[in-house]
Amino acid sequence: MRIITGLYKGRHFDVPRTFKARPTTDFAKENIFNVLNAYIDFEDAMALDLFSGTGSITLELLSRGCSQVVSVEKDRDHARFIAECVKKINAENHILIRGDVFRFLKTCHQKFHFIFADPPYALPELETIPNLVLDNDLLAEDGVLVFEHGKQNDFSAHPRFREHRSYGSVNFSIFK
Repeated sequence: MRIITGLYKGRHFDVPRTFKARPTTDFAKENIFNVLNAYIDFEDAMALDLFSGTGSITLELLSRGCSQVVSVEKDRDHARFIAECVKKINAENHILIRGDVFRFLKTCHQKFHFIFADPPYALPELETIPNLVLDNDLLAEDGVLVFEHGKQNDFSAHPRFREHRSYGSVNFSIFK
């Protein structure tokens, strides 16, 4: 796993083979961030990374200058790995929450300029996540939600849907 651009550009982190989570591919990550540059200026943005997994998106957001990045990850080993990676780059503007994303979404009162959600594609509640984020008013004005999902999901009828991008087997739906 590598950081694409920004302050920590080129840094590599070896994800343990025992991990169930798969990092968003470098190809997909680079392309979606290129698209997002038209939507948001990451410098000084408040960002939320849901289902953080390996922390790939968290590290990218920290590298791009977000003023604060909150990562939510339930798995203890994954959370520990994220904490170790953040420590290696000496980022102090990171908050790691080891816990359930659904519980977090119901209790969070903070607003974010950027929210990235990458749940397991087989998660039964996957279809509910965009509404949970948007209905709980977690996006700041002009904020952006990027939702990573499998090809079988289609969110184009959602009133806040803006666009869909596909990179191989990785699909992103963008909401505002």
